[in-house]
Amino acid sequence: MSKNLLPSDAKLVITLKKGVVGTKQNQRDTVRSLGLKRIGHTVERTADAVTVGMVNTVKHLVTVEEAK
Repeated sequence: MSKNLLPSDAKLVITLKKGVVGTKQNQRDTVRSLGLKRIGHTVERTADAVTVGMVNTVKHLVTVEEAK
């Protein structure tokens, strides 16, 4: 994900693609707050301002797709 997301009414499917070992503490906390527990774990969230901010913080660790 190269560009920042913007809040909307869409549903996002967020998948953890890289591990959090060696990352900053705030990034580890953000991944955990999104509900991601291990590499390959996927959650579905609404694209509200809070979720979009968290995803933009750890965009190098996750993949984001719009739910179908």
